[in-house]
Amino acid sequence: MIGSCFTENIGNLLKSYCFTILDNPNGILFNPISVVEAIDSYINQKQIVESDLFLLNETWHSWKHHSRFSGITPAEAVAKINASTTAAGQFLKTANHLFITLGSAWVYRLTDAADGEAGSVAANNHKAPSVWFTRELLSAEITKNCLQQMINNLLQYNPYLQIIFTISPVRHLREGVIDNNRSKAVLIQAVHDLANQNEGIYYFPAYELVIDDLRDYRFYAEDLVHPNYQATQYVWEKLVDACIDIEASKLFKLIKEIKLAFQHKPFNPQTSQHQQFLKKYATETAHLMEQYPYIQLTEELNYFKTGFVPREQF
Repeated sequence: MIGSCFTENIGNLLKSYCFTILDNPNGILFNPISVVEAIDSYINQKQIVESDLFLLNETWHSWKHHSRFSGITPAEAVAKINASTTAAGQFLKTANHLFITLGSAWVYRLTDAADGEAGSVAANNHKAPSVWFTRELLSAEITKNCLQQMINNLLQYNPYLQIIFTISPVRHLREGVIDNNRSKAVLIQAVHDLANQNEGIYYFPAYELVIDDLRDYRFYAEDLVHPNYQATQYVWEKLVDACIDIEASKLFKLIKEIKLAFQHKPFNPQTSQHQQFLKKYATETAHLMEQYPYIQLTEELNYFKTGFVPREQF
């Protein structure tokens, strides 16, 4: 899963149902060029050095990564970034599917005033001064071409990979309403051209489901920018119908029940009723993991067997 914050919403739902996923190894990315550069770094295992970072507000940052990869020392940031790149390359090599959610066709390039390579695209501005950037709207043709080269590289790296594009329904109102719509139009045109021209490349209409199907600000959070829980659930249900195998989706109810049981906090843990509760779910969880070894519920099973909840659960 790679791309905008909408990717992380869907990724969290997939995780909750025990899919093995890797979510945004560079952090949230919005524009196509930053996504392409991130994918290239995983394929080629590009490791950064301290001179690739810059210092701003007493913290070391990378222009190619979200601020969660920043560090108080350069060594800290480099270690986090390189570990994530290595893990992403290994994961991508054997992944079945790659979800790419594009958020905006607007890119911000570094100027001579910035601490970095002039003309390069920033994936995250890290609240740097505005004079450090120039703004540019990519064309549909440029967007399509850079994504096509990425697709070619991906399929050489992992020939069995299926790639699913989505456009984020998050409104980038900082660009203005008109420029947000121009940006989304660029992305939609480019991605549909790619899906039409390549086998194994698909488009899932998350953007249209929220903007055209739901069509109401009551499906947005208070900022009127991000889809709310109800909208995300609606898109998730459509995704399950379109992309998830029927037999797999049948397991969702049982997995959800086990997860809820794991979160249950008894008033009297020593009662026979609670012990029967633990025994029941220990049996169900063990049976599910025996049938489907790739479903990881080890933490839940340990709790049902011992009654001990790890400290982070409290």
